[in-house]
Amino acid sequence: MRRGEKQAMSMEVETRLSDEIARYLDLAAAEAKLTAANMANLDTPGYRTVGLDFEAEMREAIQDVEQEKAEHKVRVKAVDGLIARPDGNNVSVDRESLNLAEAQLEFKTGVALWREEYQCVMDAIHADK
Repeated sequence: MRRGEKQAMSMEVETRLSDEIARYLDLAAAEAKLTAANMANLDTPGYRTVGLDFEAEMREAIQDVEQEKAEHKVRVKAVDGLIARPDGNNVSVDRESLNLAEAQLEFKTGVALWREEYQCVMDAIHADK
């Protein structure tokens, strides 16, 4: 179903802030997926931990919203400075557990912000009633 057809079927209300929050949620989900991939490869010889710079990615995502770009490509990079085991794997369960908790908090924060933005839009729609 194309975007125009979808809009004809239901009303979509978007704001710049809701688009920014959507990008924030996408980044939090990407961070959680990378963490899960790292943890899944804990025992893979030679596996190198990957991650993303959440703040830098969010700044770029906000710029993309301002410039009305369709989507933001997340840059994944190898994480430097981790201690590798003799088999070459450098995944740290402690680090990944902390990253996962952080990603969960970021996602919960994004959902709370999205609910607040939705409520503001709904209040504006029903302001004259």
